[in-house]
Amino acid sequence: MATQGSAQARQSGEGERLVAQKRSGPRFITGRRPPERGPSGIGQVFEAQVISLAETGNAVVEHPDGRRLFVAGAWLGERIRVRVKELKSQYGIGELVEVLEASPSRIEPPCPFHGFAANQCGGCPWMFVDYPAQVEAKQQRVEQAMQRLTASPRVLPIIPAPQPLGYRMRAQLKTDGRELGFVANGQRQLAAVDDCLVLTEHNRATLQTLRQSLPNTAWTPGRKQDWVTLDIDESVSGKDVSVNKRLPFQQANRQQNDAMRVWLSRQLQALPRELPVLELFAGSGNFTEVIAAAGFTSITAVEVVDEAIAALAARALPGVTPVTCDLFDENAFAGLLQRQRAAEILVLDPPRDGLKCRSGLFDRRSRLRKIFYISCDLATFTRDLRDFFAAGYQLEEVQPVDLFPQTPHVELLAHLRRP
Repeated sequence: MATQGSAQARQSGEGERLVAQKRSGPRFITGRRPPERGPSGIGQVFEAQVISLAETGNAVVEHPDGRRLFVAGAWLGERIRVRVKELKSQYGIGELVEVLEASPSRIEPPCPFHGFAANQCGGCPWMFVDYPAQVEAKQQRVEQAMQRLTASPRVLPIIPAPQPLGYRMRAQLKTDGRELGFVANGQRQLAAVDDCLVLTEHNRATLQTLRQSLPNTAWTPGRKQDWVTLDIDESVSGKDVSVNKRLPFQQANRQQNDAMRVWLSRQLQALPRELPVLELFAGSGNFTEVIAAAGFTSITAVEVVDEAIAALAARALPGVTPVTCDLFDENAFAGLLQRQRAAEILVLDPPRDGLKCRSGLFDRRSRLRKIFYISCDLATFTRDLRDFFAAGYQLEEVQPVDLFPQTPHVELLAHLRRP
């Protein structure tokens, strides 16, 4: 998933100067002001009430002509002034001009680089909202999505993050050899930062080490590159970062990853250990380790990436057979399911796109009786659940987890069964 980033507000005079220079966001006023009169289209400014939050975390307001506009930097219930930036047939994009009536949950972001302009880091788009409100918004979004799927969803209370800041074990930085920072989703401009408060202390130190090496001609982008990527991780120093090569996937929040592992362990406790287990998107064994520790004797752990499977094989977990298979190729996937037709438990943790290959997985003749679906995207999660429901599976529970505070992202853990 895309890297999120932000920086810590410094207490020095220089930090205050940076805040003044970099914050080019909306003005805050008391009372109301008549809307500016402009052409009915791009550039028009109007007043609106935030009626909901979109999947992306942006506020949703209604344009005077009835179209919905998405606006970054506003919160549920706020009354705001919006400038129209883009209009489509069904929706549009708006820019926050002023907050007329602020939410009680609105706070001053602790980051001088937070914002939504081209030169600001948009990696922590909810940092202007207090943490309890963030958690409540995620809970409501999951509950509403599940209510649209089934009449009696069992959505457990979201697991909040013990550390809303300082939690991120890994991140991807961008550099042009002169500046170092983040590129927010939907932007093509580097937002330079000199600190990032969502990173762990180790990674913040790595960021400082990297900054001290600027300018660095070795990081000059090639002719077809916008920038060079630097992947940082808890396990490496500032001298050992991965340049233009993604690190093997692992969860970026250690404490919340532990919570997800505990959930899976609890779900597996009552199941007979002789049941064959099929795990898809196993990576290097984050959840495989939990299944093996529970005592299951036949575990087939499948992953696309050869390096991840090699790392998993090196761990020699009891009962585990690592398998490399292209889970994005229909023929390869169908062949895998045919070979694993004896499996009765399925554990899967797909990427954001969810289950791209589906042939045979929703076959009512399948022996799969228990499914534990770990998802990082609510939209593809609900899409896949519809197909599981159509194949006769029932939803036992959904456990939301706040894996990335300060962002709209929510992780989902689902238990499905087929009688």
